[in-house]
Amino acid sequence: MLLAEIISVGTELLFGEIVDTNAAFLARELGERGVILHRKTVLGDNLGRVSQAISLALSRADLVILGGGLGPTDDDLTRESIADALGETPTEDPDLLAWLEGLYAVRGREMPQVNRKQTWLIPSAEALPNPVGTAPGWFVRTGGKFIVALPGPPREMHRMWREQVLPRLPLPDHALVSTTIHTQGIGESNVAELLAGLTQNANPSVATYARKTGVDVRVAASAETEAGARELMAPLLDTVRAHLSHWTWGEDGQTLAGALGAGLAGRTLGVIEAGSAGALCGLLADAAGFLDAAVTQDHARLITLGLTPVTLRDAGLVSEGAALELAAGAREHLGADIGLAVVVGVTGESAGQVYAAICSEKGHKAASVNWPGDSAQLRERAAVTALALAYRALRAGGELA
Repeated sequence: MLLAEIISVGTELLFGEIVDTNAAFLARELGERGVILHRKTVLGDNLGRVSQAISLALSRADLVILGGGLGPTDDDLTRESIADALGETPTEDPDLLAWLEGLYAVRGREMPQVNRKQTWLIPSAEALPNPVGTAPGWFVRTGGKFIVALPGPPREMHRMWREQVLPRLPLPDHALVSTTIHTQGIGESNVAELLAGLTQNANPSVATYARKTGVDVRVAASAETEAGARELMAPLLDTVRAHLSHWTWGEDGQTLAGALGAGLAGRTLGVIEAGSAGALCGLLADAAGFLDAAVTQDHARLITLGLTPVTLRDAGLVSEGAALELAAGAREHLGADIGLAVVVGVTGESAGQVYAAICSEKGHKAASVNWPGDSAQLRERAAVTALALAYRALRAGGELA
């Protein structure tokens, strides 16, 4: 078993100015290879704190991965921190210096002297080539353990990890497989009740995650071989699928919009959005069958698209009646086989209210949600509500299939 910790270095990460996508990438990469990740830490550019974190991580993990802090400026302190933690002194490596000076020379530029620190190495470190940047990484062997220092830019880090780090790591003879089941229309606590007891399993395991399109349930297993892991996972996966069949819309890389596209079965879809600022169209952009859309909150324009003045006066725009009329209008005025409409209240008394409706030659159906949130949340929730309604109505066995 190989235990790992990730240390993300950068004041911009600590203060939330940049989202730490690198740590998420590395966590997935480690998990897929049977490496157990125990901790992820984010630290600012401070020599003492980073050095202390490295020493502590080495005391409890076999592999310590640092991301960021390999630039040429005074606040890039990852190399110094590793050297301090190990009690070693960095020196310029002549081969790295020649490579870096040549990198600038072929572009007709002179290398700034501050970049010389990017050629540093300590005795226990091996340089990791960086074909798309100026910051080589470090691969350090110390006391039977490993420290890996990777550049911060994701494009550089991903390539270095796959081409330089993975071949050097003593990865376990181990296979981890998983299937993620996507659900909609059921809350995470309700999923937990349905799967009571199953989420306590260690191997195979079951875990739930709230996503913007619903609740995901991940079933995973590990074994010495992929075939063995799949065999171990299969009975539990079948059980989870059976428990969640009423709410499931796809698995793994499938999207809700893609599932809806399949449900259209060759028919075209027209969309009218009021108040959701095109959020639904954004999700549907690449879906098969998506024909046309109208995105507006202008009452006069909506009346030309099927909203009646009577409904607008008596029920208001944010109402089930308005959504139903606009869904029918999407068929008539946008020339689509299926009409889908969503109206959302972002401000005022209707804030948090969402109504979605779908209309086809076989009839119509509506759905609603009323839950608070900021404007971005409300628009996202409106789009997902409309997608889910359309998927349920058009999937095999659905009311409008």
